[in-house]
Amino acid sequence: MQLKTLTLLASLMAATTLSGCMSIGPLSIGPFSTYTGDYNSRVDAGYTVPAIPISKVPRQFHRQIVRYETSEKPGTIIVETGPKFLYFVLPEGQAVRYGIGVGREGFEWNGTARVAAKREWPVWTPPAEMIRRQPQLAKYAGGMPPGPQNALGARALYLHNKGGDTGYRLHGTPEWWSIGKAMSSGCVRLLNQDIMDLYERAGVGAKVIVR
Repeated sequence: MQLKTLTLLASLMAATTLSGCMSIGPLSIGPFSTYTGDYNSRVDAGYTVPAIPISKVPRQFHRQIVRYETSEKPGTIIVETGPKFLYFVLPEGQAVRYGIGVGREGFEWNGTARVAAKREWPVWTPPAEMIRRQPQLAKYAGGMPPGPQNALGARALYLHNKGGDTGYRLHGTPEWWSIGKAMSSGCVRLLNQDIMDLYERAGVGAKVIVR
């Protein structure tokens, strides 16, 4: 019996090592499963979503299911801007965790909002204040056409609060190297393959907490 126990423990330790399990960030305790193989190229609505060189993205930012204890109900989206994770709350103390990019210094935000709308292959229109800061964006004042290089990527979730449109979005990005960094103008960006996954999970009206 002792030999069987030791053999079982050795097997479990080996499996944990091979899976690369790691506890990252508050409230999360290791991935149950990762989706590292889900970042290949795909065709969606006539557009080609490029493959992500996922080996170049730190492993903690790969989409994965983790233990996540929260009093928020399943379907809630929680954005942790410090460790740069977005959690989609699942039942039974679990969540899907995504790596994100967040607002650079001076453009950070936090609070509670709702998903007011969802768009596939959205048009991006830079706000006037952004065009003033970056005059080269004036050519998109009428809207940047949808496509893989669009600033909102393959999908966008539009966030509203009691005051109306916050101006902030959860959206995709072709700039995979920006995940895990603070370099946006305030919106929360995900890999295109990840925002497509979140889009299918999150419903209009979903609560979004950014902290």
